[in-house]
Amino acid sequence: MGLWSRPGPAATRFSERRADPRRQEAVLRLLEATRERFMLEESDLVLVSEDSSGTPGFPPLETRVHFQGADGVPHHFRVFKPVSEVIPEDIPPAWLRASLAHGAPDCDCC
Repeated sequence: MGLWSRPGPAATRFSERRADPRRQEAVLRLLEATRERFMLEESDLVLVSEDSSGTPGFPPLETRVHFQGADGVPHHFRVFKPVSEVIPEDIPPAWLRASLAHGAPDCDCC
């Protein structure tokens, strides 16, 4: 109950972020760069999230990208920096697409 009743940053952790136009532009740039890199269609699913990490040794914010093409196979990758700092060179090369597949029958990550 303490997490919900305690004032301060921990209590606001789950609150809605205010819309920042620069952050929204960065997300859109990353969406388009991901579509281009992996040759995804406009109708293919691409999700971008910026998450905080409390894990020691990890940066405070990381960017996660999930995408699913026409083949229906979900893929994902992480960039260990805020979305506003992600550049196209941070996106894995297209030839690594198969290794980004998530949820395959032999995948032990989930």
